Amino acid sequence: MKALVLTGGAGRTLVPFSSTRPKAMTVVAGGSLLRRTLTHLREVGVTDVTVVLGQNGEKVRQAFGDGSSVGLNIAYVTQDRPSGIADAVLAARSRFIPGEYFILAYGDVVTSGNPFHQALQSFNSFKGPIAGVCLPGPPTGRYGNVYLRGTRITKIVEKPTTGGMGNYVLAGWFVLPTESFTWLDQCGANMERMFDRLVESPSLHASIWEEGWMDVEFPWDVLAANRMVMDTWEEARISKNAVVDSAVTISGPVRIEAGSVIKSGAVLAGPCYIGRDCYVGNNVLVRSYSSLGPASLIGYGVELKNCVLFGNSKVGRLSFVGDSVIGENVDIGSGTMTINESMDRSTSIQIDIRGQNHDSGLTKLGAFIGDDVKIGAGNTIAAGTVLAEGSSVPHHATVGGRK
Repeated sequence: MKALVLTGGAGRTLVPFSSTRPKAMTVVAGGSLLRRTLTHLREVGVTDVTVVLGQNGEKVRQAFGDGSSVGLNIAYVTQDRPSGIADAVLAARSRFIPGEYFILAYGDVVTSGNPFHQALQSFNSFKGPIAGVCLPGPPTGRYGNVYLRGTRITKIVEKPTTGGMGNYVLAGWFVLPTESFTWLDQCGANMERMFDRLVESPSLHASIWEEGWMDVEFPWDVLAANRMVMDTWEEARISKNAVVDSAVTISGPVRIEAGSVIKSGAVLAGPCYIGRDCYVGNNVLVRSYSSLGPASLIGYGVELKNCVLFGNSKVGRLSFVGDSVIGENVDIGSGTMTINESMDRSTSIQIDIRGQNHDSGLTKLGAFIGDDVKIGAGNTIAAGTVLAEGSSVPHHATVGGRK
């Protein structure tokens, strides 16, 4: 069976990270959301995948190329004018043979396990269309709401605005017949109407996913998704090609990739992840749920707590990065501190996204720093700060300097 993966979601509320990459290329637990989806497809025997690209789609091509790095054959289709899921699906219709079924997956959701195993089991049982559904956290009005009779789906309401909603929502993966392309045409490229057609005939059954699931919509969701994935880790994995000094303390499920160097006095508390070719300096404390992308450089005495670094970034000596997400190619000067709570330590952190205030609902939350940001030495960054890609913060000097 072939698969169609959509990656064109703009992620407007996921700034600053969605400004320079597709939402599906957001990083959690050492890998992008899309890499997890592609790996899960390979694990269930899929070999041919068509990926639909949208804004910043070149990032996907650069990461996966022909797909050989993830054991797949990947072809790409680009939406000329990204305008919704239906258009993305129709853009790839020539890649599929009439009369077959295919897997449709949204590349920007993350699960704690592989949902395609269960979806294909359901398909083999019912011999017909399947929609993955799950029980999300609130607010459920953000997702297509699903009504069930047993496992048969009786109604789908796309992003309902009124009460009386069903408990389940569309989770972002389906097994569909290729006739779906024709039905979409007949429905005026309207996904909701096409689902109505499936509900009526030939019938649409649910594959109910009861494990962890997230739609990463806001910057702080990256931290929650990272935690969800790491909570599935049960053992440490340390590459034989990593260099770990003898005086390093490691506890719990710590993963260290090839080429990384961990210097004397460092403490790594799992679950945590150290990507390829990282440098973790002397006396660094890497606390649970921290993820360092490839080529991260962490200076002497730094403390990292519940944070995600996408990779190729530097954190200068004696800094603290807590409950924060750091993009690629970021340079954080020595002695920089991220504040991760309010003064009364009980007020939830408010964050400004595109001029609109959002309540994170979290009392512990740091900063969200976009790609290519430079932060000078000695700075203190307030809780909930968002730094746009390419921005710069000068050194915080109390005396001296040019007059």
